[in-house]
Amino acid sequence: MGEHQHVKFPQEVIDEYAALGVDLQALFSAGHLGTRMGVEIVEASAQRVVGTMPVEGNTQPYGLLHGGASAVLAETLGSVGSMLHGGSSKIAVGVDLNCTHHRGARSGVVTGVATPVHQGRSTATYEIVISDETGRRVCTARLTCLLRDVQPADEARMRASD
Repeated sequence: MGEHQHVKFPQEVIDEYAALGVDLQALFSAGHLGTRMGVEIVEASAQRVVGTMPVEGNTQPYGLLHGGASAVLAETLGSVGSMLHGGSSKIAVGVDLNCTHHRGARSGVVTGVATPVHQGRSTATYEIVISDETGRRVCTARLTCLLRDVQPADEARMRASD
């Protein structure tokens, strides 16, 4: 997200984090790696996270979207969903990611949609479907995150993220 675009969050999430003095746009962004890759989060809730990424600049030597780029998009979207599911008292840490690459993309923008498979107290698992501009599935990924309690050092980082 880089420039802190406006992401659509549910009102209860906005209220929860505002009460803590935490900048949602910065906290639930694509981070430094995602910013370099052009990842943009468009919509975010614990039930659905949508983000986009350009193919250009994220290709392998054959000119196709790099599988690692798809993995970055998938982990970003699944992590945001997991963090929103866990709420402000939890930190989501990815512990397992797998990606199946179905077809190549050479240009345009890909869109990822993350939806929950499991939302527990200590873990959350999301399926992420990445499609090209014509709606063809490029990649299917699954991410499991550990949800751990926020520690004092985490709180300081969350406030410093803006």
